[in-house]
Amino acid sequence: MSEAVPMDAAAVVPIAATTRSGAIESVHHGLVVALGADGSVVLSAGDPSTQVYPRSSLKPLQAEAMLDAGLDVTPEQLAVACASHRGQPVHIETVRSLLASVGLTADRLQNTPDWPLDRAAADEVVRAGGARSSLLQNCSGKHAAMLATCVVNGWDVDSYLEPQHPLQVAIDGHIAARTGGVLHTGIDGCGAPTAAVTLEGVARAFAAVAATAGAVYEAMLARPDLVSGEGGDDTTMMRAVPGLMMKGGAEGVLVAALGDGRAVAIKVADGAARAGLPVLLDVLHRLDVDTGAVAPPAIMGHGRPVGETRSLL
Repeated sequence: MSEAVPMDAAAVVPIAATTRSGAIESVHHGLVVALGADGSVVLSAGDPSTQVYPRSSLKPLQAEAMLDAGLDVTPEQLAVACASHRGQPVHIETVRSLLASVGLTADRLQNTPDWPLDRAAADEVVRAGGARSSLLQNCSGKHAAMLATCVVNGWDVDSYLEPQHPLQVAIDGHIAARTGGVLHTGIDGCGAPTAAVTLEGVARAFAAVAATAGAVYEAMLARPDLVSGEGGDDTTMMRAVPGLMMKGGAEGVLVAALGDGRAVAIKVADGAARAGLPVLLDVLHRLDVDTGAVAPPAIMGHGRPVGETRSLL
């Protein structure tokens, strides 16, 4: 594995602009790659061979690796293992059930304690006298699955986040096989190891996951509400576009694929999440995907729409 390679400013190009009251307020640079059903690159912006951290967009690949290692879960539990969930009751209940399936409770989770991403769910925790917890944090489904995988293999559960733990070695190897190689391994916001791969590599990985229509793809499509939650982009897009598997990641990453192998991967260089969805909608339209049921959020001014973020591709 090579050392971390910084993102070269020459590798990125303008991909989106945000307007306010008729004037461009911000321009977002980044990287985009789109694959056709035959695997060919049909659209690119910037250098798609650039090293990126897909962050939570890797969760479907991590879940595949855990299934290969013997993880035995329901489709609902598998969907939440792939999730950056919003901490709504259905998410918490499903994470608890995943842990209970191997005789564990939430106190074994080692992901960073946090509030739910969903404002209403967070308010309810506060009203009930609760506090930040690992269970409520958006990656708790992935961590619950990691613990369950350790239990079924007889691996130590206390050290499951260590990069050299058998679990993380297996996950790293699977991601490398799917993406064409892990270039570097860092630490994610939740505390788990996270792989750096090329943007094109993660697009090809998603294309392969979708085209094989395996358990991960089927679980995410069956329960998009568990992958993100009400109000989340992943849930909204998977409900609106039949056959679309989508997973966002921190710092402006979006990856999506269809069952016929078409796929898109986006990295916004400044990490601005608002730029990803408009670009994705534009690229999917170019791939002849009907996205008419989805519109990106407006830019607001004193409670009313005054602008938009639009693709520059």
